[in-house]
Amino acid sequence: MRVVFKGVLDAAGGFLNRLGLMPNTMTLLGLVGNIIGAFFLARGQLTIGGLIILAMGAFDTLDGTMARLRGMSSEYGAFVDSVSDRYSELAIYGGLIYYYLTQSDWLTAMVTFAAASGSVLVSYVRARAASVGMDTKVGILSRFERYLVLVPSLVFRIPWVGMWIIAIFANVTAVQRILDVRRQWTVKHVNKS
Repeated sequence: MRVVFKGVLDAAGGFLNRLGLMPNTMTLLGLVGNIIGAFFLARGQLTIGGLIILAMGAFDTLDGTMARLRGMSSEYGAFVDSVSDRYSELAIYGGLIYYYLTQSDWLTAMVTFAAASGSVLVSYVRARAASVGMDTKVGILSRFERYLVLVPSLVFRIPWVGMWIIAIFANVTAVQRILDVRRQWTVKHVNKS
């Protein structure tokens, strides 16, 4: 999507750079915005929370664009962005878990927990693979796809549908990545012998 909307993102990123905003500031503003969205979710105001989270998607996209345009892309910036993305996701799931518990909907609360777990594991498996010299991006539900499932389900007030989809397919994606790392490891070690 960043390739498709590169012209728009570059224009917006350039404008924000001229205003003097820093990429990491945008990252942190996106995190704060997602926490505010999660607060509305916890109160049962799902459409408002979903719209806020939708708006914060722009912040998440623009921080990297701004860094690239400034010639400031760095491993530390990518690290800050990745960590804030995890906090944002967990805040959103936390808001939904709180909401479902107040409704005594234990099943959907547990499904939301499974969605949160799968979402974190997708990223963790990739990070852990990178720490041992392998890269894995395979899978059917990466962060962008989870976002495409999550936001409409919130805006249209059917978050349980999104939670079931994410709970199943985020965990499937984590397993796909584990198997991909296993395949890479096997190929690497077979070639050595």
